[in-house]
Amino acid sequence: MKRKLSLIIAGLCLLNINHQSYAKLETLGPSHGIQERTAHLLSQMTLRQKVGQLCQYAPTGELTGPEGEPLDIDGAIISGIGSVLNIRGAEDTLAAQKLAVERSETGIPLLFAYDVIHGYRTVFPVPLAESASWDLEAIELASRVAAREASASGLHWTFAPMLDISRDPRWGRVMEGAGEDPYLGKLIATARVKGFQGDGVGGQLGRLDTVLACAKHFVGYGLSEAGRDYNGADTSLINLGMG
Repeated sequence: MKRKLSLIIAGLCLLNINHQSYAKLETLGPSHGIQERTAHLLSQMTLRQKVGQLCQYAPTGELTGPEGEPLDIDGAIISGIGSVLNIRGAEDTLAAQKLAVERSETGIPLLFAYDVIHGYRTVFPVPLAESASWDLEAIELASRVAAREASASGLHWTFAPMLDISRDPRWGRVMEGAGEDPYLGKLIATARVKGFQGDGVGGQLGRLDTVLACAKHFVGYGLSEAGRDYNGADTSLINLGMG
């Protein structure tokens, strides 16, 4: 948990989200390294505050999977969650960010996340269709355009690229990935991450026109039995064709 939380807070530093916002916690200036600044911030936080930073909420009706009870998003933000999914647009993200910075205990800014799968305002072909082109430069450019538009809308983080190796056409999410070839999937994932984050080691996340990429999903999600989403998965070597 400590490592994951450190990565989240380090991500906030990389994104250059108003370093003076942490009015309720003592912070180190940009002259200090990211790891030093992150450790200093964590040293002042309670366990509850740290756990809160690991939580992400989404508005009711925009959830992935079964819908739960109505959520008090404003209350969750004030309580100190770390991220919000599906709040977008400069006006709405600014309002939510003000709640986090001005009314939460720590004043730590939120990370705003959204599924920017094949473009944001400019719509590109779905990832499966893009993969059929083998045009890695065009795929990277599409992600670069999406990052510019998404970041201008107040977003920091996209849940893409999808790396699932999809071999059952009944699975409803095959269109989000690059198909059944692991090698092609690797090349396309690299191109898309560069497009979202910028090129070079670690990308260029300090720039305002980039967004965090997120390689998804965890092992086996694309191998769901009978192609049913959220179903069980057999990841044995035999089922993977390696036994």
